Amino acid sequence: MKLLTVEHVSKHFAGHTALDDVSLSIPQGSVYGLLGPNGAGKTTLIRIINRITAPDSGRVLFGDRPLQPDDIYRIGYLPEERGLYKKMKVGEQAIFFARLKGLSRRDAIHRLKIWFEKFGIESWWDKKVEELSKGMAQKVQFIVTVLHEPELLIFDEPFSGFDPINANLLKEEILALRDRGATVVFSTHNMSSVEELCDHITLINKSKNILSGNVEEIRHQHGAGIFTLDYRGEEQTLRQALEGCVEVLETTTSPIGYNTLKLHVADDSTVREVITRANEAVELRSFSEIIPSMNDLFIRAVNGNL
Repeated sequence: MKLLTVEHVSKHFAGHTALDDVSLSIPQGSVYGLLGPNGAGKTTLIRIINRITAPDSGRVLFGDRPLQPDDIYRIGYLPEERGLYKKMKVGEQAIFFARLKGLSRRDAIHRLKIWFEKFGIESWWDKKVEELSKGMAQKVQFIVTVLHEPELLIFDEPFSGFDPINANLLKEEILALRDRGATVVFSTHNMSSVEELCDHITLINKSKNILSGNVEEIRHQHGAGIFTLDYRGEEQTLRQALEGCVEVLETTTSPIGYNTLKLHVADDSTVREVITRANEAVELRSFSEIIPSMNDLFIRAVNGNL
C-alpha cells in the first residue's frame, strides 16, 4: 500500500524550475531516501508535501485521496534549517511544540520525559536553549518531530552535525519508528546511511526524477559486470586462459598465498565460461560479483553515466 503518492508535480520560481514533472510513490511502513545534489529540488518537494508551498501543477495523495490541510497533524517534519527559541527553557519549548501538534500539556510532559531520558538529556530540561550544543539542540528537535507519533516522518539531512555515536542512536530510533508503523522519508547526502536504512529511494537531479526503486534491486540492476576472482597459481597462465572473455582491471597479490584479479565481464552469458576456464588454469578460491554502492550509483547517475 502506498502512503504517499506524488503525481506529475512541477514548481517554478522566477527564472528557475525547481521541480519538473516529478512523480514517485512511497510505500507504507518503509524508509524512503530522497537523494540528489544540492539545488536538485529535494527541499522544494518536501515543502510541497508539508503544504508549506503549493505545486504549480500536479498533486500529492495521502493514501488514496488528495493531501488535505489537516494532514499536517499526521506528518512530522524536521527541516534542515534548525530553529529553536534561544531564550526559552528546553522543557518549556518542547512542550510548546508538542501543544502545536495537538497534545495536551500533561501528555506532552509524559512523552517528553521518556524521550529526554532515552536520549540522555533529562538534566537539560530547565536549561536555556542557548546553552545547548548543536548536537543537543538537534536531539531536542528530533524529539519534538516524532513526539505526536505521526504516520509520516520527514527528515531533511537528519545526521548533519552528529558524531558517529549519536548518528547511530538516531538511525536506531528511525528504524524503531518504522517498526512501530511509521513511514519515514529522509533527504541526505550520506550514501552509507542510505544503504543501512533505506528500502526505496528516489534520485532527483536538475529538477527531474532520474531514478526510483528498491535499493537492492537498483544496485543489482545497475551493476557494471565487475567481478573479483581469488586464486592460487600463475597469473600469466590465468590471463591467457581468460583472454577474449574478460578485461582485467586490477591485480592484487596477497601475502597469504592467494591472488586476486578484478575483472570486467561484458556479457553475463559468458560468466559460466569464465569460471570454467579459470578453474582449469589455476586453483580457484572464489568468484564473486561486486555490487556497486549507492555512492557509486549516485555519482554515475548525476554525471549521466548510469
